[in-house]
Amino acid sequence: MEKRVIALGFFDGVHLGHAALLACVRARAAELGAAPAVLTFDTHPDGVVSGDTVPLINALDGRIDLIERLHGISDVLVVPFDEAFRAMPWDAFVESLKRDYGAVHVVCGHNYYFGYRGAGNPERLVEVCRALGMGADVIDEVMLDGMAVCSTDIRKLIQTGDMVRAEQFLGHPHTLVDTVRHGYKLGRTLGAPTINMEIPAGVVVPPRGVYVTQVFLPGDTEGRLAVTNVGLRPTVDRGGERMTVESYILGFDGDLYGQTVRVEFYYYLRPEIRFDDVAALKEQIARDAADAKVWLRARTMESVLRNMSK
Repeated sequence: MEKRVIALGFFDGVHLGHAALLACVRARAAELGAAPAVLTFDTHPDGVVSGDTVPLINALDGRIDLIERLHGISDVLVVPFDEAFRAMPWDAFVESLKRDYGAVHVVCGHNYYFGYRGAGNPERLVEVCRALGMGADVIDEVMLDGMAVCSTDIRKLIQTGDMVRAEQFLGHPHTLVDTVRHGYKLGRTLGAPTINMEIPAGVVVPPRGVYVTQVFLPGDTEGRLAVTNVGLRPTVDRGGERMTVESYILGFDGDLYGQTVRVEFYYYLRPEIRFDDVAALKEQIARDAADAKVWLRARTMESVLRNMSK
C-alpha cells in the first residue's frame, strides 16, 4: 500500500487555515517519501450528528478542485459520513488511517474533533499516532487582521455579498464549479450571449445581484472577464422562482453547453433589477460590462503597486 501523509478535515472553502495545513502535508510528504493526501467527507458531519443543515461554501467537486488546483494534492480520499462512520470510536478511526489508507503521518487543525461524540481531539490523535508508529502535526489557529480564519465567518461574508473580504480570508476568490446548462437563449437576442449555471443544493447563495467575475473554461489558465447575475431573472423570467447563475463573458461567443466551467466572484456591482423591457436590460448589461472593466483595471493596478512595495 502506498505510504501517505494525510490531511484531516472537511475543508469547506479551502481557506487560509486549510492552506497552512496542506502546506505542512506537502512538506512532511517530501521528507518521508510519501504521497500527500487529503481525507474528507461527502457530507458535512454536523448534518449527520445534529441534523442541522450547514450551508457550504463549496460542493464536493468544488472542494476537490481547490485542493488539487491551488495546493497540488490530487489524492483526495472521500469517505461517506454516515451513521456507521458516526458511531466509530475515535481510536478506531486513527487505526483505520494506518490500516486502510497507508498513513505514516497525519496533519489536523487545532480544533479537529472526531470519532463518536467527538471524543477524539488533537492531543489524543498525537498520542495514538505515536503508539502506532505514526507522526502527527497539529496546525495552530490562523489569524488575519486580528480575526481567526474559519469557514463559518467566510460563509457569512459570502451571504452578505462581501466577496472582497471573503477572498482575503479564503486566500482565493469564491468559486462556483458547475456544468453549463441550457437556458432560454435570450442573451443572444440581446447581443449578450450568456452561460447558465446553478448553485448546488446546500451551498451558500450570494445575494441576488450582478457581480464582477472571471470565467475559466476547460483548459483555460487565464480567466475571461464576465458579469454574472445571481437571481431570478425578473425581466425575462417574470414570476420565476428558480435561482440561476448567468454569466455574460465579455468578447466570447462560443458553445459551452455540457461543459464544466469555473466562475470566480470578485465584487458585488449592484442588486438584481426588473427592467420594463429587454432593451433597457441590454443597455444595463453594457454599463455593467464597462464597470467590470474599470473595476478589474483598478484591481490589477492595486496588485502591481502592492508587489512593487514588497
